[in-house]
Amino acid sequence: MLWRHGQTTYNAERRFQGQLDVPLNALGRLQAQRAARHLAQLKPAAIWSSDLSRASSTAAALAGLTGLKVHLDKDLRERQGGAWEGLTTEEIREKYPDELAKWDPPGGEPVAAVAERTSAALLRIAAGAGADSLIVVVGHGASLTWGMSRLLGLDERVTGGLANCCWCLLSRRGDGGRWRLLEYNVGALPEPVEVAELGDEA
Repeated sequence: MLWRHGQTTYNAERRFQGQLDVPLNALGRLQAQRAARHLAQLKPAAIWSSDLSRASSTAAALAGLTGLKVHLDKDLRERQGGAWEGLTTEEIREKYPDELAKWDPPGGEPVAAVAERTSAALLRIAAGAGADSLIVVVGHGASLTWGMSRLLGLDERVTGGLANCCWCLLSRRGDGGRWRLLEYNVGALPEPVEVAELGDEA
C-alpha cells in the first residue's frame, strides 16, 4: 500500500516542496487521522515512511491505531527540486518556462533517478515482508508514483500523481513475480453492499 502524506501549507499554496521538510497543516492532520482509520481495518503488518515530517506524521496516525513501529527510509523522500523548491507554480512558470515544459528543475533530481531510488526502496521493503502480508509505505506524490511506475514497467511521466492522503495498492505473486496494480488514488474503503439492496436489475 503506497500512501501519500496529508496536506501541507505548501500543497494548499501550490508550492513545490521537494525535500524541504514542510509539516502537515491542520487539514493534513485530519486527513491522516481519517485515512488511518480505514487502513487500520486492513491489519497491516508493517509501516515504512519517508523521513520527511509530512510523511512520518501521516504514518504516525496509523501507527497510533495499530501499535506498529514506523520504519524510516530516506530513499522514500520526495524528488529534490533544486531551484524550484519553495516556489509557487506561477513563479516556476514565470522564471523557468523551458524547464517546466520538460518538468526538469535546475539543480534538481532527474525523474529516472527518483524512480530508481524509490523502486529500489520498495523492492527492499517487499523483500523483507512475509508472504500475504500488507505493508504500508508512506511517502510523496511524485516519488511514490514514479517508483510504482518503475515496478510496473510503465513510463514514469504517464501515470498521474496521488492526491493528498490517498493510496494505491500493488501486489505480486511469489518472490520476484510480476507486480500488479490493484487500486489507484483511493481515499476510502468501499462500503459493504448487501445483495438485497441491489434489486432484481443489478
